[in-house]
Formats: sequence, C-alpha cells, structure tokens
Amino acid sequence: MQNLPVTIDRESAEPLQRQLRRALIAAIHEGKLLPGQKMVSSRLLAQRLGIARNTATAVYDELVARGYLEAQPRRGCFVAARGAGRIRPALNPSVVDWESRIGAHPSRLNHIRKPMNWQEFPYPFIFGQVDPRLFPLAAWRACSRDALGRASADWWAADRAVEDDPMLIEQIRTRILPERGIFARPEEILVTLGAQEGFYLMAQLLAGPGRRVGCELPGYPDSRFILEMSGAAITPLPIDAQGARIAPGLGLDLAVLTPGAHCPSMLVMPDPRRDEILARASQDDFLIVEDDYEGEVSFAPDLSLKSRDRDGRVIYLGTLSKVLAPGVRLGFLVAPEPLVTEARWLRRLVHRSAPLNNQRTAAIFLAEGHYRTLVRKLRAAHAERWYRAMEHLPALLPGFSLPAPCHGGSSLWLECPAGVDGRALISAALAEGVVMESGDPFVAPDQAGRYLRLGLSLIETGAIVPGLKRLGEISARLAGQGGSVKLAP
Repeated sequence: MQNLPVTIDRESAEPLQRQLRRALIAAIHEGKLLPGQKMVSSRLLAQRLGIARNTATAVYDELVARGYLEAQPRRGCFVAARGAGRIRPALNPSVVDWESRIGAHPSRLNHIRKPMNWQEFPYPFIFGQVDPRLFPLAAWRACSRDALGRASADWWAADRAVEDDPMLIEQIRTRILPERGIFARPEEILVTLGAQEGFYLMAQLLAGPGRRVGCELPGYPDSRFILEMSGAAITPLPIDAQGARIAPGLGLDLAVLTPGAHCPSMLVMPDPRRDEILARASQDDFLIVEDDYEGEVSFAPDLSLKSRDRDGRVIYLGTLSKVLAPGVRLGFLVAPEPLVTEARWLRRLVHRSAPLNNQRTAAIFLAEGHYRTLVRKLRAAHAERWYRAMEHLPALLPGFSLPAPCHGGSSLWLECPAGVDGRALISAALAEGVVMESGDPFVAPDQAGRYLRLGLSLIETGAIVPGLKRLGEISARLAGQGGSVKLAP
C-alpha cells in the first residue's frame, strides 16, 4: 500500500472518521484494495493522512466488525474476501434498437428545468424549495430519534403493503385538513409520495384512452404530461383574471384545477367562479382534481374548493413538500372511500406504502406542534419576501408585467417586455448569478420566451432587491441588443 487510495478533505464539514471509513469502503468495492491485501498499520495510516491514531484505529475496528477487514493476531488487518469488490468486465454495447422498443419518451417532454447546483448561486429565484435557514432541524432530528424507538420501529419496519401510518393519517385529518375546510374519515385519506404520485394514481384510475381531461393553460406541466401519457384526450382550459374557465358542453370526464393559487400565475379563484365550476361539474357530470400545492404556505390562506363540494366530485391533493422538504416525499389524497380503496391497491402495485419511517417522523413532528410553528414562520417569510419584491419590481424591472389581480404567493409570474426573449434572459442571467425558471413548460408552444417564474421561497429577503436589480440591468442590455444572445441548452 505504497500509495494510499484514500484522501481526507480537511475543509469538509464531514467528520474525519466518517470520511476515512467511507473512503476505505469505496476503495474495497472499486477494487483499489484487493482481497487478502494487507493494510498498513493504524499508526502508519494516521501518519500518512495527518490524523489522530485513535481515529484510524476506530475506523479499522468498525470495518472489521462490518466484515470489510479481517484482523489476524500478530499479523495485522487484511482486506476480507466477503467485503471485497469485484472488477466487472466491460459490457458490450447493446444491440437492441431501444428507439423502436420504448413506447413512450418522457425524457423528451418540455420539463421544468433548473441547474443542479442552484444552491451555489447568489440570487436563487427557485420555486418549490424550502429555506433550510427556517427549518427546525433540531426538532426534526428529535422526532426522527423518537421514530427510531423500539415501539415505533417495530411497527414501521414491517411490510405493511397497503397501510399508512395511522398516526400520520390522524394528524392530517385533524391538524391540516380542517384548516382547508375539509373534514374526512381516515378511510378517505391516502398518503402519497408527494402530490405528483396523486396525479399518477388518478390518471390511471380516472383518465386513459377514451376519456377527456381539462387542464389549465397556462398550467402545471407535470400533471398534464402524466394525463397525456395515460392516453386521455387533453382539453386546454383558458385562464382569465378569476382563474380557469370551463365552458358548457366540453364533454369532460375530469378537470385538473389549482383554485387556491393558479399555477403558475398565483391567481386566486374567487368564490363565485368556484361555485360556477362546481355547478358545471354537476350539470355535465365530470370530476375535479384540486391541486392545493400552495395551501399550507400561503400567507393569505383560503378554504379549499373541496370544502364547497356537496356531491363528492372533488379529489383533493395536498403536499407536505412546501413545508418540510421536497426530499421527504410526502403528500396526501382525500377522496370518497371507493376511490381511495382502489388508489391504495394501485399504489401497492407500484411501491406498496410510502416509506413508513418518514410517515412516523412527520406524524410526531405534527403531533408535537413543530409543523404548525414552521407553517407560521414560512408564511411570514413568504409575505415579507413577496412584499419586498412587489415594492421594488416596477422600478427594477420596468416593462415586466404581473397578472392582475396579484394577491401574493411564493413566486412571481412575469411577462417579459417587448424586445426581450425570456430564454435569452435566463441564459444571460445565469452567467451573472441569477437563476430562475423558464415559463415555457407552462404555456403553449407559440408563447415560448414570453414568461418567467421567479421563486421566493428560498432566496433571502436581503438578496431580492440586488437580484432584481441585476436582472433588470441584464434585461435592459438585451433589449438594447435586440434581445439576441446565445440561448441555454
């Protein structure tokens, strides 16, 4: 072991012991340390890496316990055969014509895209991300420890197949839904992997070939893509100052709506329009999926469309992603029991239940009041950021327009001024530290380049004005160049 196949990064926040342990395991799996190979002594390893000997000794002891190393008396440590990686021969290129074999190509859809390293930008106008500075990590860690207790672990570690955590169902039923004006029985609630899975389940059960589905345009692209891939015929629903319009006689089987905060404009559907749509659904006999993605964090919360439903036609999709984190992957569906029953068994065919350890941690977080405290904090932060942006928007981004009326929310939907192409602006702004989303996935193809979405949930309040100022300067420069610049791929 003349050259150590491991390195230590002293600038990293990760503890040295953990770094060394992971580096040695990786070296064994990658074949850099071979079965039967003798390891250098812990003292020599510590000297070469410049770490304490007890750190190296602790790592060796742990790897012996895990079966990666074998300790031989008076001889030292050796790489164990059972823990060693195997170098696999290079595989020959596939001869299969995958282009003709694959029946659908979701990778080619016009998805919402953002740089993978958006955290590194000084002005991250990114939608849908939680602000880690506001998240009570210590409280979540304590709830995670409670979920790892024997009583909880014995329950969630079992293969429950179709069950959800009854504690989380009860918290959703009693703590979250009543604030949206919804009162449901446990049998009418299903936990999903975010609202996205709710769309998929409903598309499989309620859409498909021969069904006609109304989707808002502009609207959330992912729900539209999921429904299109089910084989359903999509009917665009136009948007005015009161949200979606559904004309009589469209022959819809299903409509997907965002009445609490239209995606992406954030328009709030007023009560008369809601009543009109519910009456239309009853008269024309179609169902409604209500996507309430903004409900929990809206700083001007309103009751849900489902709270006005008297016929059981509205299927409600909620999410915990905007409060906890998208990576927690927890959402919920509320619908009449017959539909929830079928969705539960369809979910089983995909992945069984949503991870029960995450469900229990979230349930404890809710039960102990941390969730409600965090919601209040997020609403206050979103309000502060939205009002700061609105105060300076006219001066810093002249010519850009917002939908009217604009009631607030966690993002801004902007129409670019004449002479400025949004795609060019995004590309130029990215090079100067401002990251935002293109409006193209939300609109019809002939509207490409006209809109931008600026998220406010992540960016610090103090960075909003400098970020808008820089964006305005870039826009003015592009307008002077006729809006011409190399577009981002």
